[in-house]
Amino acid sequence: MTYVEESWNWRGARIREVFLEAADTVAALLAEPAVAAAWEKPGALRDFSVGGLAAHTVWPELALPDLLARPLPEEPVVSLREYYVERVTWLDAGVDGAVNIRIRRGGEATAADGHEVLVGRAREALERLRTALPEAPAVRPVRMPSWGDWSLGLDDFLLTRLMELVVHADDLAYGVGLPAPDFPERVTAPVVDLLARLAVRRHGPVNVVRGLARAERAPGSIAGI
Repeated sequence: MTYVEESWNWRGARIREVFLEAADTVAALLAEPAVAAAWEKPGALRDFSVGGLAAHTVWPELALPDLLARPLPEEPVVSLREYYVERVTWLDAGVDGAVNIRIRRGGEATAADGHEVLVGRAREALERLRTALPEAPAVRPVRMPSWGDWSLGLDDFLLTRLMELVVHADDLAYGVGLPAPDFPERVTAPVVDLLARLAVRRHGPVNVVRGLARAERAPGSIAGI
């Protein structure tokens, strides 16, 4: 596993492997009876039902197979650092920001067909990805049309989605009274690394160091997102 500071990423085939592993764990969580039973109840995040949050959580699995099946995008590829620092709008928009309202509505719409349908879609997408990800070129841009006129490298894209899977799997499990998935270190290490960098972006290095090492001088939060 090689860490490349310039792109904030853990590169090579390993990020593809750990994404599939995390997606498989999240698909199993999604299929839990407790998730089905609470589908229309409020979830752990404000203004998200359990079903809407579940749909948002597995969105990476649902979207990626079709993205990889499209022709290579011609839009410029931005680095992961540029993506988070200059491109994304949800990160600093707040819960009531228009972009985050749109994200929640998208999750609820995706969940509208019910638990069983979403479980089936997630399993189908994951099976497609087991073939598509290993076969994808080492350098392969990916573009979400709704994001803008730019692309991310596939491995960078997968790291952003891996973070979403790990963070929202905890949200989903907590909201229905299940223990958080026990992801192995090979899954959590790149996520923790990325969240630490986002925490520095938001709070500055001194506050993050204090939050991790000096409880007596720690700020109230060093949350990265």
